[in-house]
Amino acid sequence: MGDFGRKVDQFLDVFFNKGGMDSVLQGLQNTLIIAVSGLIIGVIIGIIIAMVRVLPKTNLIVKFFNGLCSFYVALFRGTPMVVQLLVFYYVLLPIMGLRLSSVMVSAVVFGMNSGAYVSEIIRAGILSVDSGQMEGGRAIGLSYWSTMRLIIIPQAVKNVLPTIGNEFISLIKETSVVSFVGATDLYVAFNYIGSNSYEFMVPYLVMALIYIVLVLVISLLVRLMERSLRKSDKSIGT
Repeated sequence: MGDFGRKVDQFLDVFFNKGGMDSVLQGLQNTLIIAVSGLIIGVIIGIIIAMVRVLPKTNLIVKFFNGLCSFYVALFRGTPMVVQLLVFYYVLLPIMGLRLSSVMVSAVVFGMNSGAYVSEIIRAGILSVDSGQMEGGRAIGLSYWSTMRLIIIPQAVKNVLPTIGNEFISLIKETSVVSFVGATDLYVAFNYIGSNSYEFMVPYLVMALIYIVLVLVISLLVRLMERSLRKSDKSIGT
């Protein structure tokens, strides 16, 4: 117990007196920015890809874009996130002559990666919506895209909300790889504390606790949203 108390004292000393708290707050902020931005970008990309992939394959243009979307999904689902980060940051950006911060690059890559997974989630959600909804929308004069945007997509998102919540949780946990491109996340912050205190057990335990708290908060928010949606469905039904 005495040895553990010493480790805690070393952790607290670096956390409060040597910039550890600032590093953790910066890491937490970057983690949330990357995960939230990645989810927003991923949902937008995912909805677009899902809408294209459920289109009837009636002409060459639709078939071309469907093939392009299928390739995109296979590419981002078939390569590790860290490889995508490294290729984007150290290969593609220099070739294109662009200079972006590591946090911005991480958010974009996380969003593009998430889009591949969310597209399959949304596509399954669209297919779960009764086909009569599309027929009803077209019957009242809406175009195919208007029916998808106003009727089908909202229902699909409602159906897959828990799965999208799980995707957000995955993004939170996967931010630990952004240190490969120099972004300060929770892992980098607590690694800094461990390096300065010459003791890693307590910093890593605290880091794990923060991740657990973040996941629990996200899970609670998703459940509250589900409950709210169920109540709205019941009120509409009555």
